[in-house]
Amino acid sequence: MHMDFNRLLLAIAISLAIMLGFQYLFPPPQAVQAPPETQPAQSEQAEPETPGVGTAATPPPVAVDPDARDITVDTPLYTAILSEQGGAIKSFLLKQYRKGIKKDSGLMELAPSENPADRPLLFSPDGGALTTLPRYTAEGATRLQMEQGSGELKMTALLPNGLKIVRTMRFSADSYLIPVSYTLTNTSDQPVPVTPGLIWNSRPFPHVNSPNSYLFAGPTAYMDKELVEVKEKEMRKGPVVRTGDLSWAGYSDSYFLAAVMPENAGMQALSVQDTGDGSSRSLLVGSRKDLQPEASLTCDYTLYLGPKKLTMLQEAGHDLSHAVDYGWLTIIARPMLWLLNVFYFFTRNYGVAIILLTILIKLAFWPITQKGMQSMKNMQKLQPKMVKLREKFKDDPAAMNREIMNLYRTYKVNPMGGCLPLLLQIPFFFALYRVLMQAIELRHAPFMLWINDLSMPDRLWIGFDIPWLHGLPILTVLMGASMYIQQKMTPTPAADPTQVKIMQWLPIIFTFMFLNFASGLVLYWFVNNLLSMLQQHLINRSTKT
Repeated sequence: MHMDFNRLLLAIAISLAIMLGFQYLFPPPQAVQAPPETQPAQSEQAEPETPGVGTAATPPPVAVDPDARDITVDTPLYTAILSEQGGAIKSFLLKQYRKGIKKDSGLMELAPSENPADRPLLFSPDGGALTTLPRYTAEGATRLQMEQGSGELKMTALLPNGLKIVRTMRFSADSYLIPVSYTLTNTSDQPVPVTPGLIWNSRPFPHVNSPNSYLFAGPTAYMDKELVEVKEKEMRKGPVVRTGDLSWAGYSDSYFLAAVMPENAGMQALSVQDTGDGSSRSLLVGSRKDLQPEASLTCDYTLYLGPKKLTMLQEAGHDLSHAVDYGWLTIIARPMLWLLNVFYFFTRNYGVAIILLTILIKLAFWPITQKGMQSMKNMQKLQPKMVKLREKFKDDPAAMNREIMNLYRTYKVNPMGGCLPLLLQIPFFFALYRVLMQAIELRHAPFMLWINDLSMPDRLWIGFDIPWLHGLPILTVLMGASMYIQQKMTPTPAADPTQVKIMQWLPIIFTFMFLNFASGLVLYWFVNNLLSMLQQHLINRSTKT
């Protein structure tokens, strides 16, 4: 039994090391394509071409236009400030989320920026070659207040080439989705070439406590039914360019998403480039058309700036739910998240919900764990006979293996019966690991006593700073102690001495490995250990001879 439990722990420890190390040493490569050649001009009635895309060069600091006004949109969910200078989003504050756990930490900001040319939602009719920031003059008052229902904001810009742009944004009091429509009209007497381009500037969201460093944060897109996470080292080589069926693009971290979704059918080109200090610039480019005099063209987009809460993203559509990525574990992870929220609905405490989910998972695997442990108990009884066989046939490995297999058949023992049932639990552990590490539901969610944020590491403040730890990891130490006690409770059959030594170090290794994990995950593992100790006690008592 001891060998079975230890092999499970060793397998999990090695798998964790591989999982956490692999994503840093071997990140998934991004498909980088060369920009398509410039396409010849075409009439507005012609079929759209595959879009070509250049790059939106990093703009120099732009002086603030003193005549450009700020337009404030206030809803129960957010306060957005839109500048008439370029029409970009100057600020987007989420009213239901704070930067940190303290009341005075400030509301979460999803559009942090200083330079007017470095803000989200800049429209370019020439494929991203935005050399100036036109003034989008707003109609009506400079404040739009909505406690319920919806509202509309129109802003108009006139470009030197005679192109008139009317932008309409629709806001809802109960949604983070914002439809945006650009209507381009050629007021000149000459055809004007138009290649719609939307520039989405991003920079890291200002958390007081950085979100989980094991998870990706940066430019993200969903194109051709594939989640694309653009790593910083890829952007250092040059703009990352892709062309295809683009569902959305923007910036994502562990808990929040700021994204734009093109609504016009057809191919889209996406270019993502590094702009320094963790910032990036995503350029979405549609198909080129020649706009004849007095003709119009409409480009539709939808914005989402809000939490990465799976239920919200699923309701929003546009494939946004793929921003919450569990990889190949999705089929297990999403039901676990659903169960976690069900338990929270009844308990109103995510710590208690984690405990109930842990108990449910343990009960589900209780029968196969029982069989596995019983199988190892039977294996333990055969140890004396196996030692004799190994001694007798030590010079004939083939004969030794044959006799050992005959021994298994005689006593109807499956040598893998103990390991395989428990190894089936490893995917469920990893799935819950992913859920607890990136569920926004746990962000700033208290449990009890000193654990006031289940998304952050477990620390008890004792009045003075402790180097590196900054507090006592009480729950993590209890988790390590529970693993040690569980090992001592488990009978130890004869085993390879090297393996035994490795197992003795596992509680310490796990304790150090979990020091910076979310306290919600530590709570799960601690409760799981306690339940395993209970099960081990019951099995030991029932198999006493």
